[in-house]
Amino acid sequence: MRKKYTNLALDSASLLFGRSKFPLIRNGVTIGGGAVIPEIKFTLPPMDVEEESMAAVTEIYDEIIVGVCKRAVELHQNPLVVEFELLPEMTMNPGWGETITGKIRSVLDDFRKRDGLQSLLRITPVDIRESQKPPHRQDGKEADLLFDSFRRCARAGGDLLSIESTGGKEVTDPSIMSADLRGIIFGTLLGCADMEFLWGRICTIARETSTVAAGDTACGIGNTAMVLADQGYVPKVFAAVVRAVTGVRSLVAYEAGAVGPGKDCGYENAFLKAITGYPMSMEGKSAACAHFSSVGNIAGVYADLWSNESVQHIKLLSGMAPVVSMEQLIYDCRLFNVAIQKGFGLNFRDMLVDSDARLDPQAFILKPDVVVELSKSIVSDTDDYIRSVRTAKKAIGILEEGARSGEMLLPEREAGWLERLKTAVEELPSSGEEFFKEEHDRWQEVVDFSQYGFSVFEKGTAV
Repeated sequence: MRKKYTNLALDSASLLFGRSKFPLIRNGVTIGGGAVIPEIKFTLPPMDVEEESMAAVTEIYDEIIVGVCKRAVELHQNPLVVEFELLPEMTMNPGWGETITGKIRSVLDDFRKRDGLQSLLRITPVDIRESQKPPHRQDGKEADLLFDSFRRCARAGGDLLSIESTGGKEVTDPSIMSADLRGIIFGTLLGCADMEFLWGRICTIARETSTVAAGDTACGIGNTAMVLADQGYVPKVFAAVVRAVTGVRSLVAYEAGAVGPGKDCGYENAFLKAITGYPMSMEGKSAACAHFSSVGNIAGVYADLWSNESVQHIKLLSGMAPVVSMEQLIYDCRLFNVAIQKGFGLNFRDMLVDSDARLDPQAFILKPDVVVELSKSIVSDTDDYIRSVRTAKKAIGILEEGARSGEMLLPEREAGWLERLKTAVEELPSSGEEFFKEEHDRWQEVVDFSQYGFSVFEKGTAV
């Protein structure tokens, strides 16, 4: 049952790394209780993942987890969070993901017993439902395998359950490439409907396996727009507005029962922390091994876990890349935590903000005061369409004022796009029902609407 938020848990003065209103405590690890903890992620080097290679695959994961735990012990880091992101083959074959989860869990338990290294393991099956076109979101073999993967990995030793769900991507992918705000909002509504279904099931699995339903991310929408904007393919103001709107979608996981920590690649976690008060994982400058961004410092403002995103197990001059990332995260977290301990948390927070916010609209919308204003728009109604439109309008208005006041640098080309986005949002209809009628025919060849249900199109408050 989805329980919708209508108020914020935190104000701008309370938004600080390492501190959440509702910390998560499990197996000797506290997340969001006064310190930032590193969350290390890793993946295989280029290789085939198949039955014949599974012994080699498992051996590589064993080597990775031993290496990162050993470096954590050497650098006096305690505790630690590890994320195992399953590859598509490991989710399509749930036994493979289960085996690797068990191997990682065994190594973590060995380091806990021998060295006192406290740790939690996040498991993230990949959303394999995209393999059907149009995707089968709620039924079919892929959905069954996905939920089986969650159960098996949870029982094999996972602590935190997460996913980068892809509901609505059949609409948002082409909409991003054409900077189509209407398409983004329509895809967001589909994503909300999908997440309500998906997270109802994940939360049930978490209860059955005594694990934690952690959180989702709109990585496939927000980060796709962010990376394309960084490469000059789409406007940065468009990517900034997209990011704000993704908060509506990702919030559904918490309204369905997730309790954090939110997953690292959701930069919209800034809004979700303000709304829910739950701890969040974030990534920034130390995630450059996975992708570039313009929010390398400011993202750290909201971090209860600080992640490297993901890195392949390849050899660098100093050592293997996951171990290198482990060291970088540890030193980042030391600085966060000393700032808190010495009473300079807010000062350091403001330095992180000021170093990024003026230079890019995607950073500007992550300022704590802006995050609060956008979060208020998200919870200003319980209807997902109204939430999306109001949040888009608010984000555009904030970016306009930032450019007008000189608080934010905005090239002339970007300013022109901001006007186009403003016109697009003002032309949106006042109700979700009307919007659905207008958009249905445009997307019926790529969307199987029966796989999304009807809750997303319920009549709500007019904009």
